[in-house]
Amino acid sequence: MLIVILMYSFVPVIKVNVNQIIFIFSQLDVEMVKGYILGFGIWAPIVSFLLMVFQSVVAPLPAFLITFANAALFGWAYGAILSWSSAMVGAVVCFYIARYFGRGTVEKLTSRGALEGVDKFFEDYGNYAVLIARLLPFISFDIVSYAAGITGMGFWPFFIATGIGQLPATIVYSYIGGMLTGTVKAVMTALLILFALSALTVMLKKVWTDKKKGEVESVGQEI
Repeated sequence: MLIVILMYSFVPVIKVNVNQIIFIFSQLDVEMVKGYILGFGIWAPIVSFLLMVFQSVVAPLPAFLITFANAALFGWAYGAILSWSSAMVGAVVCFYIARYFGRGTVEKLTSRGALEGVDKFFEDYGNYAVLIARLLPFISFDIVSYAAGITGMGFWPFFIATGIGQLPATIVYSYIGGMLTGTVKAVMTALLILFALSALTVMLKKVWTDKKKGEVESVGQEI
């Protein structure tokens, strides 16, 4: 963490580029993100990949902008693969940062309040917490990856839950995002948010049902 801060503070080219990225994403404008990535020419896919990892690890930037941009620039299929794989790498990096450096480092990268907000959720639902978070690809889910690394959750359950949970929404966002432009994209963004929230509702219902079933079975065993 200290090295990152020092590089940002004393290496002008890094500071300028990080500030530019943050400004572009703060505008929530897919065209600006596309223009930025495309400006790197043949390196555009690599830059997009690194952007997704960057937003996962150190900057709470809206990942859905990168997903839309990838679909528009590289086609929905290749864009989906790029978005999904780079997000997976970002999630893994977060997981191992938390696993090896502990809660103190994670709190500096995120915040104590954010971690406390997901602690109880992980305690109650375990792997379901990861699945639910991955159903909302327009939200930076670095905090979930960090939280998973702090807990006793194994890597493979985390990795599989992340991959499965994120894949459907990534495909849908990429397929529709690659066909849209201008104001229509804004409308579809709202519709896709509704889709993600609907998926979240279904998942929460399943989690609640499983939890109640477990409680009933526990009572039955006691009797």
